[in-house]
Amino acid sequence: MSQYVPATWRWTLRETLVVAVLGAAFAVLYLAWVQVWLVSQAVFGPVTMDVFMGFWFSASIVAAAIIRKPGVALMAEVLAAGIEILLGSPAGLGLLVASFIQGLGAELIFAALGWKHYRLPVLIAAGVGAAVASFVYTWFLYDYGALQPWLVGSMLAVRITSGALLAGVAGYLIVEALYRTGVLRGLRIDMERRGAGFAARAA
Repeated sequence: MSQYVPATWRWTLRETLVVAVLGAAFAVLYLAWVQVWLVSQAVFGPVTMDVFMGFWFSASIVAAAIIRKPGVALMAEVLAAGIEILLGSPAGLGLLVASFIQGLGAELIFAALGWKHYRLPVLIAAGVGAAVASFVYTWFLYDYGALQPWLVGSMLAVRITSGALLAGVAGYLIVEALYRTGVLRGLRIDMERRGAGFAARAA
């Protein structure tokens, strides 16, 4: 079966380790973000979930932008959730289902573009994709159909904005900061940027 998978789509050992490290790092950040959200929820009410939700999509955006191969967004998000559960997340095993749906929402955006484009607008779109997918899931989980349409629409708009900014834009900034440190040297993002740089100088 593997012979039908393009060589450029296969994960190397280093790429697998990078996704694992990112998953672990974001698991810690996600767990800390839960505490921030709980405090805000106590002050401003449950609507803050949609405001804060976007950051919980970040692992998929950052990992995909660095590794640039099929399945990375989905795997990074699920891995982060799994480690978050092991670290004591109050969300429990349901978090794995939510993370799968969120990661899939982002992954579908990258897939639609053939896993070839990772510019800022694409990362923002992936954040929006994760937001919409997660909203569909929480619609059924929390019975949003019982709410007023204007309230549901407002919640969706806030979550989409959160996904665009806290996952898409913030994810882009995180990747750029990591790239400047040199730790991403030799990974797909580095090879593509160096290749583009060489091509531009040769033109």
